[in-house]
Amino acid sequence: MTAATQQRVRAGSGGIATTRSGHLRSRKRRDRTTTIVRFVIALIICAVMAFPFYWMVVVALSPKDDLFSSVFKLWPSRLTLDNFTGVFASYDIVTWLGNSLVITVFVTVLGVVVNLLAGYAFAKLRFLGRNAMFFAALATLVLPVQVTMVAQFRLVTDLGFYGTYWAVILPSAATATGVFLARQFILGIPDELLEAAKIDGAGSFRLFRSIVLPLCRPLIAVLVVLIAMATWNDFAWPLIALKQDYLFTLPIGLLFLQGQTTPDFTQVMALSLVTVVPMIVLFLATQRYFVQGIARSGIR
Repeated sequence: MTAATQQRVRAGSGGIATTRSGHLRSRKRRDRTTTIVRFVIALIICAVMAFPFYWMVVVALSPKDDLFSSVFKLWPSRLTLDNFTGVFASYDIVTWLGNSLVITVFVTVLGVVVNLLAGYAFAKLRFLGRNAMFFAALATLVLPVQVTMVAQFRLVTDLGFYGTYWAVILPSAATATGVFLARQFILGIPDELLEAAKIDGAGSFRLFRSIVLPLCRPLIAVLVVLIAMATWNDFAWPLIALKQDYLFTLPIGLLFLQGQTTPDFTQVMALSLVTVVPMIVLFLATQRYFVQGIARSGIR
């Protein structure tokens, strides 16, 4: 190969390298631009979704005069807790809060236990009609809540639970969604683990308690968050099942405040904030396990 040929080859190689380098730089710029655009879009969406909560906090911490001011304010003229002290002094908020806590705790504990046991049975036990029963339970998801309220009301009345905590707790002890999530999660547990324990003489309940349950921590977090949030925010059924004022939960109490002749909307927002904050704290405390449980339960 002559010197001129070698020079042309080196020049060609240099040109190809330069072209590749240019393509890589251009690709990096496009990727960086795409990342920035996605970040901005996500930031805008988060701001839009968070603004109602921010406005609730602002109104709850604002004096009453700000609410009727002709000037729109994104921040209180002065921070005050008078709305919280006023609503707690005027209404039995502590009792309503206690009722919500009692009902939510009982429903959550019973719901987690029942859904886990049902999911374990549908996932790992063999019995006649297993699949038919599971799909029948899933079919109830398409039914509106209002369809079952009459039958549910007659049931709790016949059992003598109407007007008590149990009228709200027992009908919510198991849900088709919880059973589905539990079954899908437990299906991912290897059968070899259970077979090895069976060889050692473990029974079905021992398998569940010693092997399945310790592996279900992410699932338990998911069930706790979903059941607790649904129970805490439930309005229609507690309104029907609880006939005494002293048994009201926070959502019913919130409606009671709004239904006053001259409702104080700053106090309404203060009670709304009291209602929302516990669920936010619960979700933040279980967020890591919640994401793991959803990812492993077949929800994509």
